[in-house]
Amino acid sequence: MADTWTFAVARDDLSDTTLVEGATPDLADGEALLRVDRVGLTANNVTYAVLGDALRYWRFFPPEPRGLDPRRGLPPVWGFAEVVASTVPGVAVGQRVYGYLPPAGHLVVRPDRVDATGFRDASPHRADLPSPYNAYRSTTGDPAYRVEQEDLLILFRPLFFTSFMLADQVADHDFYGAATLVLSSASSKTAYAAAHELRGRGPRLVGLTAPGNVDFTRSLGCYDEVLAYSDVDRLDVVPTAYLDLSGAPATRAALRRHLGDRLVRDVAVGLTSQTPNGDAAGEVFFAPNQMRKRSQDWGRAGLDQRFAEAWARFAAVVDQWLDVRVGTGPEALRDAWLDVLAGRTPPRVGHVVQL
Repeated sequence: MADTWTFAVARDDLSDTTLVEGATPDLADGEALLRVDRVGLTANNVTYAVLGDALRYWRFFPPEPRGLDPRRGLPPVWGFAEVVASTVPGVAVGQRVYGYLPPAGHLVVRPDRVDATGFRDASPHRADLPSPYNAYRSTTGDPAYRVEQEDLLILFRPLFFTSFMLADQVADHDFYGAATLVLSSASSKTAYAAAHELRGRGPRLVGLTAPGNVDFTRSLGCYDEVLAYSDVDRLDVVPTAYLDLSGAPATRAALRRHLGDRLVRDVAVGLTSQTPNGDAAGEVFFAPNQMRKRSQDWGRAGLDQRFAEAWARFAAVVDQWLDVRVGTGPEALRDAWLDVLAGRTPPRVGHVVQL
């Protein structure tokens, strides 16, 4: 078969990148080969790399079988792939799937639980990793899929899933008894998608962001108020829940000083400033945990339907807030990675790479 390629980064220096060529592997019985077609790069992908050891993200796509130094890692990306070879009934050549992919030309999967919605990768090295990342959704069996929304799905679906589950957990806990919900990194896709889902359901929504992003974040219309990080002392001293997507210790410290015991909940959602924040927060939100709860409450089909309805509401407005920047080929993937890593990507811009 034709040659393939892999993009990898040094695990101790994410700006140290490499592109290597290799041969596409032969398949064993029970395996299928996916050609990675179109993927996105956001701050979420940097999060996977920053937390690669702590949350085992490096283990999804190990470097050693690809002939790479184990001190390097493959930062996972989300996007679409096409089945180009298969030994598995029900997984057909030409099938298009959405899922968790390596930054590479190809991926060998071991499809299990194959049905009209897609399949799960049952490769042994993924068996004890969080199951939502092992699902590959067929475009023909996905209620949220629209062909004209592929780039939106690439850029937002994994983030929106986190946002949807975060909003659901907050509502499920009666908004923690808060009169105000404060979201940091408010210009980030995960934050404003959660705010969109929470808007009008109870508490006042306040977004905190960098001074240069205040105007953009206000223009979204997702928040009742948008403040720069330096203006935390302008917050009303009322029962407040903090949803921290920035991981900035100074912001948390300022909130605690200003609000005192009125800060009723402090939840670390993720990070965009590459500062792990779980230990400093009162708790860590992990979307797969809420997904498991709702899968039991609603069933898989019920969860899929609720997600598709929420996605439709969001997709109807989000294309007004986004400029998709499309690159082509592995070098464009590397350039996008370095831009996002360095914080050079404006909040309106989303990187999509056609491979």
